[in-house]
Amino acid sequence: MILNVAAYHFVTIADPPSLAAVLRARAVDAELRGTVLLAGEGINLFLAGAEAAIHDFIVRLREDPRFADMQVKYSYSQRQPFARMKVKVKPEIISFRTPGASPLASGARAPAVQPEDLARWLQQGHDDAGKPVVMLDTRNDQEVAYGTFSGALTLPIDKFTDLPAALQPHRDTLKDSTVVSFCTGGIRCEKAAIWMRDDGMDNVLQLEGGILGYFEKVGGLGYDGRCFVFDQRVALDPQLQPMVDEPTPAVDADVASQAA
Repeated sequence: MILNVAAYHFVTIADPPSLAAVLRARAVDAELRGTVLLAGEGINLFLAGAEAAIHDFIVRLREDPRFADMQVKYSYSQRQPFARMKVKVKPEIISFRTPGASPLASGARAPAVQPEDLARWLQQGHDDAGKPVVMLDTRNDQEVAYGTFSGALTLPIDKFTDLPAALQPHRDTLKDSTVVSFCTGGIRCEKAAIWMRDDGMDNVLQLEGGILGYFEKVGGLGYDGRCFVFDQRVALDPQLQPMVDEPTPAVDADVASQAA
């Protein structure tokens, strides 16, 4: 079995190229595949390999105080879903190109709702204050086609940077609801929630851990379909089982970097 891990963490990294060299050597030595993106604002990674090797990589990464609190998500597959190992330095760990849309720039994370609380809200039809809940999907059309939360507001976007313009026509209709921003693993909905709150939408929360965190903690309650993951597994069901787990060619790690 192959162990897959997805994680991101916002933290100041003063010298991303130096850290990239260390992590590249460590991953190659461990025969891992996937991608690690580094920027001055943090780290975003998707890795797959032998279980012991993955756990050792994460343990060693968390020994660095900057990453001690990094949250990770695990799942298994029969096959290696990545073709190779890449470590890259980027301007952002997920491209949004909107100033201030990170907890480092804004000074704090956007308020979050835990998966268990969201599941309760979806069951009862409102949040704990009695306000209607609107699930806002921050992913692109390709991802949404594989599954999303039932009744979610989805936007006609090809890439994350399209979100601000696509959201504009919906802002008035959202103002009396509790809006829960969500994505695959949490990074996009975190950035989106920070930007929306900074832009006057103070009724927005982020789903802690994204869809994969929700599947891990709650399962598929209120969710229709699978979660697209941008690698050879194609999509995961609410039990975190791959849609495709056959001996087909593995995907390039660059593509997987879009999946957070």
